Amino acid sequence: MNISITKNTAPAKKPENAEYGFGKIFTDHMFIMEYDADQGGWHDARIVPFQNLSLHPASTVLHYGSEIFEGLKAYRTKTGEVQLFRPIENVRRLNRSAERMCLPTIPEDDALEILKTFVSVEYDWVPTAPGTTLYLRPFMFGNDQSLGVHSVSSVTYVVIASLASSYFKEGLNPVKIMIETEDVRAVRGGTGEAKCGGNYGASTRAGQRAAELGYSQVLWLDGVERKYIEEVGAMNVMFRIDDEIVTPALDGSILPGITRKSCVELLKSEGYTVHERLLSVDELVDAMKNGRLKEAWGCGTAAVISPIGELCYKDEVYVINNGEIGEVSQHLYDTLTGIQRGDVEDRFNWICPIKKG
Repeated sequence: MNISITKNTAPAKKPENAEYGFGKIFTDHMFIMEYDADQGGWHDARIVPFQNLSLHPASTVLHYGSEIFEGLKAYRTKTGEVQLFRPIENVRRLNRSAERMCLPTIPEDDALEILKTFVSVEYDWVPTAPGTTLYLRPFMFGNDQSLGVHSVSSVTYVVIASLASSYFKEGLNPVKIMIETEDVRAVRGGTGEAKCGGNYGASTRAGQRAAELGYSQVLWLDGVERKYIEEVGAMNVMFRIDDEIVTPALDGSILPGITRKSCVELLKSEGYTVHERLLSVDELVDAMKNGRLKEAWGCGTAAVISPIGELCYKDEVYVINNGEIGEVSQHLYDTLTGIQRGDVEDRFNWICPIKKG
């Protein structure tokens, strides 16, 4: 793939403070290319100085939500190298999302080359402080200049990057989660398994209600029977019930998380009993009441592992593991972040090294 590179002649001064927040400080460059059905597909792949996008007021994305995105990180090792964690999984999920939203896919080799080339250009932006990363946000949107409702023929694909420290202000300390009983996130046959903006926009109201009550996120129930656990607002979720690790099965309404997949594969390789199955809220509440729920955690790219110290369901509050980090969640966090930063052996071949451009 031919990617032209235009360097920023006025690069920004990199901040020294490692408390970057999440998605607020952006790097010097961005990747962009366009797709036009009548021009043979994808064209004009380029890395250019970071800049605003110009959109026609009738652009498809503004009216009909034709949009998908991804999220992954670049990590700095103690010896100064930069690496990505399972980027091919992000590429494949992007294409699955594109198929669901009737957007064009990108050949896997090209999509991976885009990510590697972009990070090689922004190599010096990958931070060194513990707990910090360079967060990559690829996104794609329909850009037809027409108000008709139809499949899109003009599409834009962009990759930007921002500095990131802890996603939750609590860091690795256990968070408080409220089980949502009014709004629903997705149903099978809908867009729940696609990483598209509409899923997140529709979840904002419940998240705001939870925040007003002092909770970090909501835990969604299924949209049909309102009884089966699905996922946390920005993460998948896992539970340790007795000696079994349980995570909701991917039934079409849950985002197939890459960190979730890594947790399942890691735990199974170490002999844990891991079940991907339906888990009702009644079973979960019973396990909490009887002391069988040993620990719970969310898992996702942004936070990696986020222990859950408290769950609220129908105004009843349940404290999990005395509000402390559990053994398995701590182990997962240490192992995954260790692999990502090169401190733990990568026996799964998950790491993709990057050379400086």
